[in-house]
Amino acid sequence: MGILAWIVLGAIAGFLANLIMGTSEGLLMMIVLGIVGAVVGGFLAGTVLGLADVTGINVESIVVAVIGAVIVIAVARAFSGRRGAQL
Repeated sequence: MGILAWIVLGAIAGFLANLIMGTSEGLLMMIVLGIVGAVVGGFLAGTVLGLADVTGINVESIVVAVIGAVIVIAVARAFSGRRGAQL
């Protein structure tokens, strides 16, 4: 996947994950969160569930990236020590 596709997918996934988790991040942080979420979600989908990795901007990849981003936000909240803490 090209870098532009990763940025677009990251922006979409980060935005949706922020809506789901109730956080308010800036645009750059949403993109980074979405890209990290895509990597985490792709790893989990590929190794644990045996599904296809994140392959481009399609519905399956967006869902995998959003789930990964939600997991990243939840883990960050768990390690921050505060309930409902903003990232």
